[in-house]
Amino acid sequence: MTATTPTLLDVQGISIAVRREAGATPGIVWLGGYKSDMLGTKAETLSDWAAREGRAYLRHDYSGHGESGGAFADGTISKWLSESLAVFRRFTKGKQILVGSSMGAWIALRMVQELRKAGDSTIVGLVLLAPAPDFTAELVEPALTAAQKRDLKKKGFFQEPSDYSAEPYIYTRALIEDGRNNRVMTGPIDTHCPVHILQGLADADVPASHALKLVSLLPADDVTLSLIPDGDHRLSRPQDLDMLLRAVGDMVQRAG
Repeated sequence: MTATTPTLLDVQGISIAVRREAGATPGIVWLGGYKSDMLGTKAETLSDWAAREGRAYLRHDYSGHGESGGAFADGTISKWLSESLAVFRRFTKGKQILVGSSMGAWIALRMVQELRKAGDSTIVGLVLLAPAPDFTAELVEPALTAAQKRDLKKKGFFQEPSDYSAEPYIYTRALIEDGRNNRVMTGPIDTHCPVHILQGLADADVPASHALKLVSLLPADDVTLSLIPDGDHRLSRPQDLDMLLRAVGDMVQRAG
């Protein structure tokens, strides 16, 4: 599939790349993971599905990701949240379902909070894949080695090899400190809408226990948790993608 040329939206002086397909509501809004872009397998699969269904579909690259401007190392949860809200407010109309992968699930939960605070109740469903809300405080900080702590203090960042890219992951002190200010798993989370979580039990990056903790903080009668025994963090195998499309399709029916 040949990628279309993205629309560029200026957010605080940075060009954010956006792709949008018009269609029926509730629309689907894709939120990618840490160091992922909007042309990944899951995002493209959803795009094809939305086109077949005639459903509105919106996705973007955070700053420092994919086709957007800015430096990855300058990114924080607050920055990427602000960009996601700007894209959402500029390009959506009517009811929307947020589909967040890994860090994108954290962005999705924070978007619901900020939109609700502003009196916007257009988000009518969440589908979260291998959700990693609060990953800086819950997963990164507790596992820091002495060398990584030293690098954070002296250099302001540390690097770690990535299983998904030739380039290492970079974790900055600013990302970690800002992450503490965006935590959502400190108490009950009221999403005001149904939530469906897909979690692989073979996920080496975000353990299933993290998803179970998240479920325990959500309204029980509005939450579905689907555990995939041999699913890894990517959840990009054909059977995983089928499950994603079923979950999104079911959410559309519930919200419609």
